[in-house]
Amino acid sequence: MREEDAVYGGEMSAHHYFRDFAYCDSGMIPWLLVAELLAVKGETLSGLVSERMKAFPCSGEINFKVQNAHKIIEKITDLYASKAVKRDETDGISLEFYTWRMNIRTSNTEPLLRLNIESRKESVLVNDMLEKISLLIKAPQ
Repeated sequence: MREEDAVYGGEMSAHHYFRDFAYCDSGMIPWLLVAELLAVKGETLSGLVSERMKAFPCSGEINFKVQNAHKIIEKITDLYASKAVKRDETDGISLEFYTWRMNIRTSNTEPLLRLNIESRKESVLVNDMLEKISLLIKAPQ
């Protein structure tokens, strides 16, 4: 964040970092901002997020306890990277396709492999890809 002078950084694990809060994690600031938005808009939280959730369905962060995390990431990369339109290795491997994307990475704090899958308006695709990639992760190495 400092290198990019980013105002905000967030993780699926609900960590939120703010430049104006000394780049530190705060769970309170996001909820104060959400409470303010709810008051200004006069809507419920579920009302505000439902349209976005339909437009961008996601698996949420799925955690797997594995022995050879880096080997599994390599296997999944070998299978999917050639079909991706975009690839990023900032945090694990992120692969973006025309209709969906995924990120698979090791945890920095626990012995886990973390998987996130997202799509545009295609929750069935999210579920299908989650099933396929989960089978690859759980397969004997």
